[in-house]
Amino acid sequence: MDNDHGSGRREYGDRGRGGRSGGGGGRFDRRPGPPRSTTAASEEPEAAKPARTLLEELLAKMGIDDVAIVYIARSEGEYFEIRGPRLANLIGRNGNTLEALNLIFNNILNAGVRNNRRYYTIDAEGYRARKADQLKTLALATLERVIREGKAIKLEPMLPSERKIVHLALSESSVVRTESEGVDPDRRLVVSPK
Repeated sequence: MDNDHGSGRREYGDRGRGGRSGGGGGRFDRRPGPPRSTTAASEEPEAAKPARTLLEELLAKMGIDDVAIVYIARSEGEYFEIRGPRLANLIGRNGNTLEALNLIFNNILNAGVRNNRRYYTIDAEGYRARKADQLKTLALATLERVIREGKAIKLEPMLPSERKIVHLALSESSVVRTESEGVDPDRRLVVSPK
């Protein structure tokens, strides 16, 4: 075999045969893929057109075709959501590939721009939007825990964009403050009483 399935090792993204040893009734241990995003598109402003064009060019160079790009305005910023089949490689493990694409995209878009920089979040099938909602929920749960326990809480290491969402979610709190500590990839947020 040329894909190492015979060795028992699975490649990232492969779905293996699960079940119990001894014939688990032929069942497959299939985790459902990410739910397809159902977030409605927002009206795309004229100022976003050059960014859309750049994203289309980057995706074409990456060999990602047969996708739709949808503009969505969310409370935490402007999103370009990529919708289509087989986007797991674009998302990457824990969203790292999507995070890297987002960084490159925004750096290219804002190269040489001094005023009126625009930043977009690139998403795939709603992965980052769902993650943002989870992080907001985590932020509020951590706020409650800090109030209840009266001590600082250290969160797990996060990507820079994820830390930003938690910072923003708690930025107007009168009872807690947030700060980052450590060095990437182990940089984390600490939520402390004020």
